Amino acid sequence: MHPGTDEAEWREDCAPRRVLSLFATKWTSMVLHTLHARHGGQARTGVLLRSLPGISKKMLTQTLREMEEVGLIERRVLAAMPPAVDYRLTPLGCRFVEPVTMLYDWGRANADALDALGSRAGARRE
Repeated sequence: MHPGTDEAEWREDCAPRRVLSLFATKWTSMVLHTLHARHGGQARTGVLLRSLPGISKKMLTQTLREMEEVGLIERRVLAAMPPAVDYRLTPLGCRFVEPVTMLYDWGRANADALDALGSRAGARRE
């Protein structure tokens, strides 16, 4: 907060807090980035599951539902036998990809500094 900034800009429903709430689920940014970077903005559940090592089917389903609820993705039921579902980025999801990509690029560029932080409890590294 800058000195003299209006307190109303930092209320509970302010834009910065709403952005951070999109990251509240551990996998949201990864699913979003994977949909964009690896699958051109749309993919079926099984494809996403194979593309995200470490995520369980239950967690992927929960994350996709939450992302759909906030408007980052849309769910489409395909007319196939057996019925199939795919997920695609919404216009909001496409706009949100840009800062997520910048954050991931920063992480790659600073991997040495992140490695120096050590391992967090519960983090999986190969």
